[in-house]
Formats: sequence, structure tokens, C-alpha cells
Amino acid sequence: MTSGALMVPTDHALQGDHARQAVARAMRLVARAARQGLAFLAVVLAFGALAAAPAQAQLDTGYQLGPSDSITVVVYGNNEFNVETRIKPDGSIVMPLIGKVQASGKTVITLADEITRRLEAGNFLRDPIVNVEIGQYNSRYVRIAGKVATPGLLPLDRNYRVLDMLLRAGWVAEGASDYVTLRREDGSEPTRLLTEDLARGGPGSDITLRAGDTLFVDDAEVVYVTGQVNRPGIYALKPNMMIWELLATAGGVTATGSGNKVGLKRGGAAKETDADGQTKLQVGDVVNVKERLF
Repeated sequence: MTSGALMVPTDHALQGDHARQAVARAMRLVARAARQGLAFLAVVLAFGALAAAPAQAQLDTGYQLGPSDSITVVVYGNNEFNVETRIKPDGSIVMPLIGKVQASGKTVITLADEITRRLEAGNFLRDPIVNVEIGQYNSRYVRIAGKVATPGLLPLDRNYRVLDMLLRAGWVAEGASDYVTLRREDGSEPTRLLTEDLARGGPGSDITLRAGDTLFVDDAEVVYVTGQVNRPGIYALKPNMMIWELLATAGGVTATGSGNKVGLKRGGAAKETDADGQTKLQVGDVVNVKERLF
């Protein structure tokens, strides 16, 4: 391989400190590979690492290693240092010769840099090329519960928003509320998000999740309709729903019923009051459509 600058792609829109750090690390790996005469590996690292730099930058900010995560450490050309292990409860891993290395709180990039530093400081290797990959994401997760297709623990293997997690859980199930509640691990006030706004992608409607967050989808808030409608029964209460919308959902008024003769029971009251189609409904309302007078 002739001396001189190694040509690399220049059309990557790499912005921000983390992207620049990823590029700088890629170039250090390329230089080490070139010094060791690994020409082919140098070219692969140059193109592969730069192509992945935006993703690495996101991972650098989005996922910190923690206890129970499974990782693989590869030291190119020195198989005796390769390790496939699970991070211990104290946040450490054990590497051949250099011993215990703190992994918890680091990213794959910063952990690889720390292992590189320790190998060089101990005079075990000169200019080692170290790569760390995550096998299983176990330490950082979000709980999702309630009326979703597949409730459970979902790992935060990258930056996720609420919509992303609902989709991973198979979306909301039949009979679910129109809202999803986000509870933070720090005990701050829960946030209610309208699923329709999440699906439509309204500005500011979605929120980036953090480890320990809980998403809960409750049963639908309901109203009741009885009397002269085609499909009396229990119906989900939609945001800002009015009586005329409920009657339409229930198949409309029967031939013997009157849309102008509607009774409403609210808040468990025994007495029925008159209402019209423009009355906004509340949770638990009972709407009764009466017969018309011939």
C-alpha cells in the first residue's frame, strides 16, 4: 500500500459533536490498521465506519451500557483478547490480562476506547483495533401495559418515541382508550397523549422515551345509549363527542324514535334531564332516545 492520504467518501452529512467523534474514531482505527499493514481492513474500516457514523452518533447519545447487557469485544488480529460476556451487577466486565473494566454508563464507542487505552498502557498491544458490539439489550427498557396487543418490557436499544413503542407493542387493542398515559420513573406528573395525534404526527404530540418509563393504555371511557336507536349499547367516548355523534354511531334513531326527544342521566343521578344533539358528553353519561308522538 502506497503512502499518502486514504480517500474516503465526503458526501456524508455528519453534524454535531457526536458525529465528529465517530468520524475521528474511525480515522484512528484506519491509521492503526494501515500502520499494521492491514490494507484491506483499513479500507473496510474507512468506508464502513464512516457510513455508520450517523448511527454511531445516535447510539452514543441514545444507549448507555448497563448491568445484564450482553456484549462482544473483538481485538482485530489478537483473538486471545476477544470476549463475549454479560456486564456484571457492579457494571464491570473482565478482559484477559487487563482485568476488570468498567462498562456500565459507557457506550460501545467509549468502552472500546477505554479497552484500547488499557491495552496500550499495560504494554500488551501497540495500536490495537478494538470493536464492541451489543448482543442483547437488557438494562434499559420501557414498560408497556394495559390495552395493547402485546404488553411487556421493551428494550431501549435506540432512541424511541411513544409512537414507536406502541407500534412495537402491536398498537392499542380493541376497547382501548383514545389516550396513552406516560409515567416517568422520576415520579413527575403523568402525561396523557391522544393516540390519534400520535398517529397523525402532530407537532409536539410525541415524546422521546427514557429508561424506566411506563406507558399505560386504559380501557376506553364509555357512554351508554338506550331507547329508540338501532344499536343501543355501550360506546367509547371520543374527544369532544356530542349526543348527535353518539346517535350516529349507534346506527341512528329508529322509525318510532325522535332525535329531538332525548333524555340524559349524568353522574349517577336518578333523574333524567332533557338534552339536545349539541350536548357534549361526559364519561358515564346515559342517553335515552324517546318515542315520538304521533
